[in-house]
Amino acid sequence: MKLTEGAIAALSNGNGGNDPVLQLVNIRKIEGGNGPARFRVMMSDGQHTLSSFMLSTQLNYLAEESKLAPNCICILKKHVTNILKDGRRVVIILEVDVIKSAQDVQGRIGDPTPYSDGQNKVQQSAPVPASRPPLQPQNGNEVNRGFNRDVGKKAPPLAMPSTPGGGSKVVPIASLNPYQSKWTIRARVTNKSSIRTWSNSRGDGKLFSMELVDESGEIRVTGFNQEVDKFFSLIEVGKVYYVTKGSLKIANKQYTSVKNDYEMTLNGETSIIPCEDSCDVPMVQCDFVSIGDLENRDKDAIVDVIGVCKTVDEVTRLTTKSNREVSKRTLGLMDMSGKVVSVTLWGEEAEKFDGSGQPIIAIKAAKLSDFGGRSLSASFSSTLMINPDIPEAYKLRGWYDKEGHAMDGMSLTELKGGSGGGNTNWKALADVKNEHLGHGDKADYFTCIATIVYLRKENCLYQACPSQDCNKKVVDQQNGMFRCEKCDKEFPNFKYRLILSANIADYGDNQWVTCFQESAEAILGQNAAYLGQLKDSNEVAFDEVFQQANFNTFVFRNRVKLETYNDESRIKATVLDVKPVDHKDYSKRLIMSIRKMAAQ
Repeated sequence: MKLTEGAIAALSNGNGGNDPVLQLVNIRKIEGGNGPARFRVMMSDGQHTLSSFMLSTQLNYLAEESKLAPNCICILKKHVTNILKDGRRVVIILEVDVIKSAQDVQGRIGDPTPYSDGQNKVQQSAPVPASRPPLQPQNGNEVNRGFNRDVGKKAPPLAMPSTPGGGSKVVPIASLNPYQSKWTIRARVTNKSSIRTWSNSRGDGKLFSMELVDESGEIRVTGFNQEVDKFFSLIEVGKVYYVTKGSLKIANKQYTSVKNDYEMTLNGETSIIPCEDSCDVPMVQCDFVSIGDLENRDKDAIVDVIGVCKTVDEVTRLTTKSNREVSKRTLGLMDMSGKVVSVTLWGEEAEKFDGSGQPIIAIKAAKLSDFGGRSLSASFSSTLMINPDIPEAYKLRGWYDKEGHAMDGMSLTELKGGSGGGNTNWKALADVKNEHLGHGDKADYFTCIATIVYLRKENCLYQACPSQDCNKKVVDQQNGMFRCEKCDKEFPNFKYRLILSANIADYGDNQWVTCFQESAEAILGQNAAYLGQLKDSNEVAFDEVFQQANFNTFVFRNRVKLETYNDESRIKATVLDVKPVDHKDYSKRLIMSIRKMAAQ
């Protein structure tokens, strides 16, 4: 195997050409404290060795799996040369292919000697023959895709963009690390947060964050206080900027889903300048997960998804525990797997969303929940794209217009709502037992049409804490006051709440279920406060309410889970929602089921 002679000298001087073939002489692990480990590599071209190679962290697996081992032969496909503060150059390996493993190589090739800068200075001061022009010096950092074997031909100078970095050349995001001093990146803003403020014992402050992407990778960027005033109004999502100088540190994965071991903080030396020529910078980097595969992902996983917006709910508003009102909107996304997942949008994104025309929706960094099966939430750190200009979107649009529009889709999320449609996990009560629903690690959800056959009115009411966000049972102090242990307070009053045990039945089986406040009130047709008054004042009227509720038929949405109490395991079924039967929708669903059975 012939190595590329002269490559070490060229790389040491910041030059490169077409894919140099080198031999790995030695590799050493450097612990990175709290961050990822780094690997320092010594390479040889048969003439010289150079020990100032560093493996980029995304390639650490090559060393950890011993694919990069002493004596192996490899091609340096992509690298960047960084200049440290003391003037030394470090070659960061961004892409490398092992073409001959260490086991297949008979020791070291040639008799290489360590390369030193002194050799280069001598060469630079000596007369240079016309057939061998001097290697071109490099200021700052630059991505190189290999070593130019045609040394007799002078490489054309790379176009140097007008950057704000005082002569720094553009480097890829993937090459950034805390050991660099001069660099400029050219990247597109794919996400930008609103300004968030804080106030604590150390004072007040504000911050904003954004995500940048180029062809090599992505990075999260945060600005505080003065940098918020300086840069927030300048930054627009979708635009490309030159960013020079910023502080780099190990990324806190608790607060970001961006795939980079480092994150950037803007500082007083940071410069951000718009870039007009931006067509070659990617819009966003996504690693899309099929909606059908979401069932196999862990709860709270951060995923990228793309799908057709099949359904759009109206905006609703809810009040948080901190008494802040937020807007919420739910979408139904379907992809070529034929599965549908519910996606929740929040805040301004929910209010301005327009789902007309069933657009293609791509979401980067959505959070996966197991509430009601599988559902997604697009938080402030997520990026929502409508009809993005990417191949996956065009492919999905073509599929949907041709055949996907005729599919109902199978929902991964149990949706609240009516009694029909194709987005509900319909089961007969016998199916629940035969399919052992609720016996897995997680609860199962199903919807059924069933009739009330018995209501247990004993202990169906209890006296609860009157606080808005507390439903705990209170203790009668026998002095006109009622104590809530959770709130650690006494109150002169209480509120009645319902916990109703019911037996429901369909044509094939029956099931005991527990109904809490809202579902119990829907079944009984009366609110808890009125029922409490009846129980205290008119026992006959109270019993009549229960008699009237028997043998009524509803659509029940249920949660089932196997629970163990006193060493006894049994299925616990809880009613989440009760709706009257919409017989028109129910009939349509039955007709669809008959047609499917007839086609089998």
